[in-house]
Amino acid sequence: MSGESANQTNNTAEDNADSFDLVVIGSGPGGYVAAIRAAQLGMSVACVERDKTLGGTCLNVGCIPSKALLESSERFVEARDHLADHGVKASGVELDLPTMLGRKEKIVSQLTGGIAGLFKKNKITRISGHGSIPERGVVAVKDADGGERRLGAAKILIATGSTPASLKGVELDGDRIGTSTEALSYEGVPEHLIVIGAGVIGLELGSVWARLGAKVTVLEFMPKLLPTMDEEVSRLALRLFKRQGLSFTFGARVQRAKAEGETVTVTYQSASGEETTIAGDRVLVAVGRRPCTTGLGLGKLGVDTDRRGCVIVDEHYQSSVPGIWAIGDVIPGPMLAHKASEEGLAAVENMAGLPGHVCYDAIPNVIYTSPEIASVGKTEAELKGEGIPYRKGSFPFMANGRAKALGQTDGMVKILAHAETDRILGVHCIGPRAGDLIAEAAIAVEFSASAEDLARSVHAHPTLAEVVKEAALAVDGRVIHI
Repeated sequence: MSGESANQTNNTAEDNADSFDLVVIGSGPGGYVAAIRAAQLGMSVACVERDKTLGGTCLNVGCIPSKALLESSERFVEARDHLADHGVKASGVELDLPTMLGRKEKIVSQLTGGIAGLFKKNKITRISGHGSIPERGVVAVKDADGGERRLGAAKILIATGSTPASLKGVELDGDRIGTSTEALSYEGVPEHLIVIGAGVIGLELGSVWARLGAKVTVLEFMPKLLPTMDEEVSRLALRLFKRQGLSFTFGARVQRAKAEGETVTVTYQSASGEETTIAGDRVLVAVGRRPCTTGLGLGKLGVDTDRRGCVIVDEHYQSSVPGIWAIGDVIPGPMLAHKASEEGLAAVENMAGLPGHVCYDAIPNVIYTSPEIASVGKTEAELKGEGIPYRKGSFPFMANGRAKALGQTDGMVKILAHAETDRILGVHCIGPRAGDLIAEAAIAVEFSASAEDLARSVHAHPTLAEVVKEAALAVDGRVIHI
């Protein structure tokens, strides 16, 4: 995607037309991908976006900027603490936070501008404003000045994404007490960052600021780290995060947070029931996300939603009201950008009479900490709970030549295969570039591959991917290098 259109917010010439085959509300990873695919299929398409730039949360204040900071902070620590191991002497390593943040913003600008270029290329009409659905076949768009425009839509796709969830007793002030949006742009490194929530966002951004010099305390309501992940991976991750300086308190029920000047105090009830107060200078509230479905007019239309506000859809992503579809974070399931994109593709292909489909068993989940954590398919706990017989094999990065050359040997790959058919049921990885390695596993699950299939596939040497092969060999007790 080109960044030439980064600052273009004007609408295209097609704005003069007020009727479309498809109107997409939201331009995040689900919405903009769906709009492009629909245009490829010959539909006239408009995409409504209330923010100044395209790309939604992911590109603007989510996936992309957080990964930019994760990469930059890792390089800072590498230069300061580890280059000497490679025979590279670097003295006087200093943090230039404004430059680091500026690099992040440049990447965001290039990618959001690239989407504007793709819209122009595919003749997609971009319409700025807040979209709602006053009646079937109509999308009303209210602009920043309060003016309203009504669009005719043969089909409507809701792709409005999600927003950070709030916590009772914790009032966000957009400064000292904020969400991931604020944590991506702190003007200075916090002395003590208190993170409420040990999920993906809390761990990733907590890691960033810990590397840059902050004391980081993580308060988590659940009794252990990443309870939905593989238990072995979760235990290892906790040990590694603690080694990196992050402090964790589990079973902490946060009751309130209050900012006074440059100090924030957080009061929580411990697992034993004792009330405890800690003080810091920043609080990151990372207790999950909720779907952005308020203000769309769904209740008046009779669109069925669940108790969280998620739109209930059928296997074709159509809601209970014909002509209205929904994808991504606004429907049940994990809130992942790549899930939303795949659902967007499937939804518009279904609209066009094509067999759009998403294999939910093969959707990978990645946490971009150091080391990275990635998984696809079932965990051991899920297999035991469902009574499915399985075998497992694992292999450590410590025994991998490429990992040793990189100096990144923490972690392992674990493969779970059906005890009778050998079909791969789950793959769990913690280690260097786990987010890239999991792609091989996702394809294997998608194609119903066996552990034997992976074990007999030739993997280039020396690569990190050999750890996946060795784990597959270990399923059958044939591991070579340990």
